[in-house]
Amino acid sequence: MPAKLFKLVISVDTTIDNNQINPDIQRYYYEVDTDDIDGVTGVLTIDAEQFVDDNGDPLQAGEIPEIDPVNGYYLLFVNGVLQQDSLYTVTATEVTVDDASTLQAGTPVVLVVNEFAPSADANNTVLT
Repeated sequence: MPAKLFKLVISVDTTIDNNQINPDIQRYYYEVDTDDIDGVTGVLTIDAEQFVDDNGDPLQAGEIPEIDPVNGYYLLFVNGVLQQDSLYTVTATEVTVDDASTLQAGTPVVLVVNEFAPSADANNTVLT
């Protein structure tokens, strides 16, 4: 008789309680300074310390939150208009915006950082 793999069969009943999404939404503001736009490429580079938060406090260098795309996302608004993801890049130290050569001085730029820390309580009952 050939060898046979014997598998353990277990039945478990799982209940999930207290599901929470736990959003953490942060907003950062900047007004365009045309000196921050590269005259050749038209790329706007905004260093972290040029942004202010909802309280008007400036960020420190490297303080832009880096998100895990599984649990968060960025939104960038230029003059109140939501921009396509492919037009900007966010790192901890700066935000770069492509095709910004026509932006006027003082144009508002808002970076919204949406992060989620989901949590839940799971109860497992082994039935067999």
